[in-house]
Amino acid sequence: MLMREIVLGKTGIRVPQNAFGALPIQRVDMNMAVKLLRGAYEGGMRFFDTARAYSDSEEKMGQAFGTIEGMREKIFISSKTQAKTPDKFWEDLETTLTNLKTDYLDIYQFHCVQQCYRPGDGTGMYEAMVEAKEQGKIRHIGITAHLIGVAEEIVESGLYETLQFPFCYLATERDIALVKATEAAGMGFLAMKGLSGGLLTDSTACMAFMSQYNVLPLWGIQREEELAQWLSFFENDVEMTDEIASFIEEDRKNLMGDFCRGCGYCMPCTVGIQINNCARMSQLIRRSPSQNFLSEEWQGLMMKIEECVDCGLCKTKCPYELDTPNLLRKNLADYKDILAGKVQI
Repeated sequence: MLMREIVLGKTGIRVPQNAFGALPIQRVDMNMAVKLLRGAYEGGMRFFDTARAYSDSEEKMGQAFGTIEGMREKIFISSKTQAKTPDKFWEDLETTLTNLKTDYLDIYQFHCVQQCYRPGDGTGMYEAMVEAKEQGKIRHIGITAHLIGVAEEIVESGLYETLQFPFCYLATERDIALVKATEAAGMGFLAMKGLSGGLLTDSTACMAFMSQYNVLPLWGIQREEELAQWLSFFENDVEMTDEIASFIEEDRKNLMGDFCRGCGYCMPCTVGIQINNCARMSQLIRRSPSQNFLSEEWQGLMMKIEECVDCGLCKTKCPYELDTPNLLRKNLADYKDILAGKVQI
């Protein structure tokens, strides 16, 4: 069975439903990043997503693809800007093009927005996107969001060609309705957080879920074994089965509710708590080799939660509107019970 292809709405971009999310390659050296990116292309991936905010991710992608003659036309690249002013927008765009060693982006996205930028709203941001497209520096206008209400407003606006939003098999009915709304509006849907920040560990189930929808999953990849896992689906494509559906339903029962996705937008903590991992320790320790999280180092990181001063900054920055301080305390209490042997894992 051949890997399913999807079309990203009115952009006309047609690619296999299996794409490379380049946030994690900022954690590996240049040689490994280039090896992963070129390996992804050789294995069948054609869409690569990065961002100005991902430290040197763009530079690594530029080294992987921008140094090979004729390669640029064989792939699709999207990047993002967190700019809040037109001047910063243009600065970011020029930096991104330089880093990627290209003169255009297939999709340029406003990154993790708190509002739907519109023409005439006084910010000048949407007008900057339109001008960049007219200049040929970008081919399609996209946007990313974490808040469902903002995402719904974006779709209703009719102003954007693609939407990037968290989507995995923990999706709510409202999330699924959003996906269907983007398709009805002729928008492409880029699915981020397909592994829910590492909590979902069965790649077959994750891929089978995505295959039911007209979405392009962006898998965050930083290791060769991870790449091999996703590339295996080009040879052994998966579809939803009763067995996989049953597994997903059981996983949903265990994970649905208020839990941290590990996105890290709450960071840094004012007192140095590693929020993005400590706030989801209860899930991590039960879904990974538990010994990894019981080390002296991790115990120190978890106990630091006791230093929380309730400044509330993390809570205001959480795109999922979680009560982060209390979530941290709940995870710490559970962790202490595990260490004391009161809870078996």
